[in-house]
Amino acid sequence: MLILNVMAIGCSVKQNTSQSRLWHAFTANYNTYYNGSVAYIDGSLEKENGNHDNFTELIPLYTVGNKASIDLGSANFEIAITKAKKAIHQHSIKRRPTWTPGRRKTQKDIEWLSRREYNPFLWKAWLLMGKSQFHKGAFEDAASTFAYMSRLYSTQPAIYGKARAWLAKCYIEQGWMYDAEEVIRNMQRDSLDWRAVKEWDHTYADYYIRTGNYEKAIPYLQKVIRHELRRKQRAREWYLMGQLEAALGRKELANRAFRRVIRQHPPYELAFNARIAMTEVSASGQGKKQLHRLERMASSDNNKDFLDQIYYAEGNIFLARRDTARAIAAYEKGNQKSVRNGTEKGVLLLKLGNLYWEKQRFSDARRCYGEAIGLLDKDRSDYEQLSERSAVLDELVPHIETVHLQDSLQMLARMDEKARNAAIDRVIIALKRQEKMQRNALDSTRTIQSSNERPLIALQKTVNRTAFNGQSQGDLWYFYNPLIINEGKTAFQRLWGRRENVDNWQRINKTVVAGLNTEDRRSKWDRDSLVSEDSLLAPPQASKDSVQNDPHRREYYLAQIPFTSEQLAASNRLLVDGLFHAGVIFKDKLDNLTLSERELTRIVAEYRTFEHLDEVYYHLFLLYSRRNQPTQAGLFLQKLKAEYPKSQWTSILSDPYFRENARVGVHLEDSLYTATYAAFKAGRYAEAMGNVHLSAQKFPKGANRDKFIFINGLSKLNKGDAQACLNSMTEVVTRYPESSLSEMAGMLIKGVNAGRRLHTGQFDIGDVWAMRSRVGADSDSIAVHTFSNDRNADFLFVIAYRPDSVDEHRLLFQLAGFNFTSFLVRNFDIGIEDVEGVHRMLVSGFRNYDEALQYARRLYGQRGIARLMKEARKFIISRSNLELIGRGYSYDDYDRFYAKHFAPLKVSMLPLLIEPEEVATKPDSMAPTVPKSNETGLYFNNVLDTTVKPKTVDKKTNKKQPIVKKTEKKEKKAFDPEDEYYELEGF
Repeated sequence: MLILNVMAIGCSVKQNTSQSRLWHAFTANYNTYYNGSVAYIDGSLEKENGNHDNFTELIPLYTVGNKASIDLGSANFEIAITKAKKAIHQHSIKRRPTWTPGRRKTQKDIEWLSRREYNPFLWKAWLLMGKSQFHKGAFEDAASTFAYMSRLYSTQPAIYGKARAWLAKCYIEQGWMYDAEEVIRNMQRDSLDWRAVKEWDHTYADYYIRTGNYEKAIPYLQKVIRHELRRKQRAREWYLMGQLEAALGRKELANRAFRRVIRQHPPYELAFNARIAMTEVSASGQGKKQLHRLERMASSDNNKDFLDQIYYAEGNIFLARRDTARAIAAYEKGNQKSVRNGTEKGVLLLKLGNLYWEKQRFSDARRCYGEAIGLLDKDRSDYEQLSERSAVLDELVPHIETVHLQDSLQMLARMDEKARNAAIDRVIIALKRQEKMQRNALDSTRTIQSSNERPLIALQKTVNRTAFNGQSQGDLWYFYNPLIINEGKTAFQRLWGRRENVDNWQRINKTVVAGLNTEDRRSKWDRDSLVSEDSLLAPPQASKDSVQNDPHRREYYLAQIPFTSEQLAASNRLLVDGLFHAGVIFKDKLDNLTLSERELTRIVAEYRTFEHLDEVYYHLFLLYSRRNQPTQAGLFLQKLKAEYPKSQWTSILSDPYFRENARVGVHLEDSLYTATYAAFKAGRYAEAMGNVHLSAQKFPKGANRDKFIFINGLSKLNKGDAQACLNSMTEVVTRYPESSLSEMAGMLIKGVNAGRRLHTGQFDIGDVWAMRSRVGADSDSIAVHTFSNDRNADFLFVIAYRPDSVDEHRLLFQLAGFNFTSFLVRNFDIGIEDVEGVHRMLVSGFRNYDEALQYARRLYGQRGIARLMKEARKFIISRSNLELIGRGYSYDDYDRFYAKHFAPLKVSMLPLLIEPEEVATKPDSMAPTVPKSNETGLYFNNVLDTTVKPKTVDKKTNKKQPIVKKTEKKEKKAFDPEDEYYELEGF
């Protein structure tokens, strides 16, 4: 027993001997670390096997870069993190070893004595924890771990180099390229230990790939491939190599790289995509050979789920041969045969939509864009363009389709009966052919569905059958099951007809206030067309009522042809309205002046009675002015003045400052609105209303017109004219229903309609700091609740600000970055709350006042963050005191309390925030020396900022915090240094 006690004492982490180091290294390795490394390997295998790359884009070097794969293996990685923390907690040796007095120290001895961690194995536990956090997707935690690790092992180049390499990877995965570049630049100034070269090869490859410098990335990626031990990962890296070479235009090298992928015998999906990629980078003279290869791939049952990619590759080959027609046919075939409805189909539809856009087939482009926008990731570089084009086409296509339909119907009305019936019969035959193709596609989908569901029939009989019938197609969720999608579309169209994909599609009045804009602006002919369109998908029971509802009968089409003069007039109204709106959209939103000219000049030539002909002249004047054709522009200006002398468009073009307004009018209107808003805030309502009147004359169609009207209404309200205010709010709602102010104006109108009265008044942010609740001012019910001066309570650092005075998102980003880079082993939570119009950003996690003040002082030293907080109010406060602000006490009240009770206190100069709680140890001779320049020794006078000045000085000092003791463990003899830098290989 005595021997065991002696051994236990000798192996304690408080002792730093060869026996204790050997014992704790051995125990950490074969106990907690071993279990953690097994969990890490299991998590890595789970992520490797479950990962699905998006091969339509550049695949990431690390699988954690895929959003869909980021959660794979999380449970195992969490176990590895827990085990690594336990190993560090139980086996960390920070005490300096005893050195024989008088013994000479070599340079190696000096380095060894200056270490902060003496367990020679424990760096692997730190590395395991950081890598597990990295592959789990917790990049901020991983960055904190590696940053602390690099400081802990700053005297050991091999470990330091590994930690800095992984720190740079964490920054790269988060997109913090500036921080990653700083780490890389600092490491380049130092000599790199050979044992850290492998990690830095990965880091350089990842960095240059993410920054788009593919030329520099390729040599490092080649080294990464040579380092790689995992076959599947090596195949991914070769595929990435092929993508980089293809992006640089080196097709032969790309083709070799893709061949190397296949040689690795990777999973089928990766091998398939490598073969597809080979067809795209093949030599131009091998197009026919590659097309035959793709056709064989399409006929294989193994590729039935990849047909969209095969026909996409075919289309690319045709497009490279400048055969646009066959390329479009191949893309359309891939769209029809696609069964996955994933990213691959989205890329195909985007390419097809771009072709239709270039060929000005806008209806087809809208169809492709509309479906692609729901399949592609918003992080794509071309997603913004896709979204903009889709929005414009949603506005344009209904007008050009209306023009096309009415032109066709009027042409049929002018035909003789025989020719007309022949044309209608051709439409019916085409419709039947299309329906047959759709039925065949649906039957094929049902066949695939049935074959995939057959093994699950027995199981489904015992499971709740309320799920969708087609939910089990392959491994697709029911959102992407084409059978269910088609059935859903059919059911919706049978019930509602064909509707635009817009918000509130079922509402005629889309304004906030009921009763405004409720008239149905559609003509009787338009409503009849809608009814006819809805009847296309009417159920058979409804179609039996009349042959006019059956699109397979001539009567259905004859009923829509405008034979009478009234029907022809209604058709002309629809047609000219479509021409006008299409012409304006072509000019203003697509900058296609040729198509705009075609539409608008047709109105001038054929529809002289159009009620908005003056506006047509105006737009034609602008069109020819932009084309630098002054003669044509002057012609339409003269027509506008002669035919419409009192039109608003005539007054606009007759303004002597028109050209100046057209050139810099946007900036002038913005400046005028800024001055108007400032005058309104300052209470100069007459000046604000004068500016509103001026804007109506100068900028009647300006982008800020709704804001001018809104401010005009509020200014009149402050002058006492509530009815005029209500009229202005109504004008905003009716004329600008899409404006951000429309909802606010509508709420005011609804309040008045509900019987409430409008009142004047202003809101001043300055009053908030002195504002307290009425209960607190007038009642004794909370008199017992007062501010507490307990310095050992939980404290917070608070930033209070007006929402529009601070760049909140940037401040949050900068603050989070400051926290995890400056306080490596403490996690401070950041929260934002809205309290009566004031936003408060709260930084929590401080155990006492001293910690919060040390944090605040370090934060004020960050110039970038200090600039962001310039307009905010900063203070330190306990949780209990924060709850009282606004409930009996104001911010100003707390400032006075702080200046009296907290500002005079002396604060510990010990670094309270830099050491992890779980490995906190008794300070020894290696602890940092406290500066002696301050007269107060370990304490110095507490000044939070220049706005709070202490009135008195309290000479009492704080009690020292109790020191956390470490668990005692057994020890043995010295650890073998030859094995010190060995780590997990292959992951």
